[in-house]
Amino acid sequence: MIPQSFIQDLLARVDIVEVVERCLPLKREGANHVACCPFHNEKSPSFKVSQPKQIYKCFGCGVSGNALGFLMAFNGLEFVEAIKSLAEQVGVAVPEEPWRGGERRSAGDDDSAVDTTARLYEHMREATRYYREQLKLHPQAIDYLKQRGVTGEIASRFAIGFAPPGWQNLEQVFPTYTSPELDQVGLVVNGESGRRFDFFRNRIMFPILNQRGMIVGFGGRVIDPQDQPKYLNSRETPLFDKGRELYNLFAARRAIREAGRVLVVEGYMDVVGLAQHGVDYAVAALGTATTPTHVQKLLRQTDNVVFSFDGDTAGRRAAWRALENSLAQLVDGKNLAFLFLPQGDDPDSFVRREGREAFEALLAGAMPLSAFLMRELTQQNDLSSEEGRARLVRDARPLVSQLQQAPLLGLMLRKRVAELSGLAVAELDRNWGTGRPDTARGGATAGHGGDYSARAGAGAPAGTRDRPGMRTPGGAGQIVRRARAAPSLTRTMLQCLLSKPELVSRVQLPDGLDGHPELLALRALVDFLRGQPVNIRAAGILQAFSGTDFEELLREVEADAPEWVELDEVQAELDGSIERMREQVRRKQAARMVDSTSLAALTPEMRDELRGLLRRPGL
Repeated sequence: MIPQSFIQDLLARVDIVEVVERCLPLKREGANHVACCPFHNEKSPSFKVSQPKQIYKCFGCGVSGNALGFLMAFNGLEFVEAIKSLAEQVGVAVPEEPWRGGERRSAGDDDSAVDTTARLYEHMREATRYYREQLKLHPQAIDYLKQRGVTGEIASRFAIGFAPPGWQNLEQVFPTYTSPELDQVGLVVNGESGRRFDFFRNRIMFPILNQRGMIVGFGGRVIDPQDQPKYLNSRETPLFDKGRELYNLFAARRAIREAGRVLVVEGYMDVVGLAQHGVDYAVAALGTATTPTHVQKLLRQTDNVVFSFDGDTAGRRAAWRALENSLAQLVDGKNLAFLFLPQGDDPDSFVRREGREAFEALLAGAMPLSAFLMRELTQQNDLSSEEGRARLVRDARPLVSQLQQAPLLGLMLRKRVAELSGLAVAELDRNWGTGRPDTARGGATAGHGGDYSARAGAGAPAGTRDRPGMRTPGGAGQIVRRARAAPSLTRTMLQCLLSKPELVSRVQLPDGLDGHPELLALRALVDFLRGQPVNIRAAGILQAFSGTDFEELLREVEADAPEWVELDEVQAELDGSIERMREQVRRKQAARMVDSTSLAALTPEMRDELRGLLRRPGL
């Protein structure tokens, strides 16, 4: 696990303006930098980057976050990958928590691990350079690519190379051919006799990049039909996990955003062939069925994912596996669809014969996931009999029940299953043990809505961990802003502290506050800031609260904060809010005292206390 202290220090080191400008041009506008939002189509810039706060925010689509959140959203990185990418930009090594197997790790251990990983990546780069050079020297490999319609420009763009015939060609690349590291990254194999030889031989080579653009593996395609298997991928290594990586995802990011969709195909040649004809938003799985992790990565890049499969039985089976692995990842508003090509065609052959327009016309008619799901279920069961309809209900249940993150789609599919089976939706829900979600959860309890608190139910549910915790990998830390409301005193104080955290020393919260979620968040924020350096900014605060009950509320509050500049202005607003909160608490206490007994029954001491509560102190 990466220490939270390192993440805070990393965010303090980086400048979000520099991070964002590596990805899109920014223009200075007052205290902020602006651009057209990279996350939705717009003509006028509404995407702002705040250097003082070290956050970005789009006033068009509502996304916001810090430098880590931007890298996760823009590049589709997971949390740990984004940290490593940001650390590389500022030239620092990413440490791990100093405990392993019950023993403390030394700094030297961490440095050694970092150095080893760097060497593994360098081995992959050296091999790539060698394979690319060899392609130029082997006419039979060049002829094969020409036959497949691949131009020199496209071959260069995808860094395609060639592993020549022979057993130990890489020995001329790596003087330490016997190094265990070459085996670690899958470039060589140790035979049963103890003889070492190259893993890839006589194959067209396709480098596989991770989402940071680092070469982590290779795919090899035979040019001699007698060789088997036709496709060979790197085995799993410390760098390469085929269940996590997708061929061409790194290079296709911008094209995916511009097209508003991603196309998932079955092989590297499909990706390359489509790119040859201008379809640049295709990716491919690497010798495995589409995994849930693949789907998560794709849905971070776009709202629309289309899987392309052959129209034969094997293609339908592969499509069904992709559907099964997608259901739990699907969110309402995201769309998954399936394209089945004519018998005997694959994307590469179809686009070469018919062209881009014809292929994208087919793509526009891809079958939505819901339609594919119901088509397969109804084809497998005879709906003319009660037994067949009962099997439909049985078979649909484990699939539809996975749509926990897409409740609206789940409801629609339950209605469709109920309609086909002749049941009422309520009867189906009772059979499946499902029902309407409890929409009342998370609201504030009655009587806790003082003037210093916002409307009931706003923000996160009450309660928090003992301290702010890290988000688990995969969360991008973004929100869609809700309709604005007049800020409460508590929200105003939260906004002040997020804008100028150094003012926390002025905050002394009065006793007698209730347990409203906003007040709990304020207490948690004050306690957190008192243990932080004075140079912490909103970006670091929001990161520290990632994964806690208060994350969404704090991000929402920050997104609606005024564009304060001067410290004195924020201090005056904070001091005024604190005094008004104290005044309201005093009046509530006085009202409770009066309600609890008659004025005539008040003792002299109680009367003095009541006068003190009602008297506005002169400050």
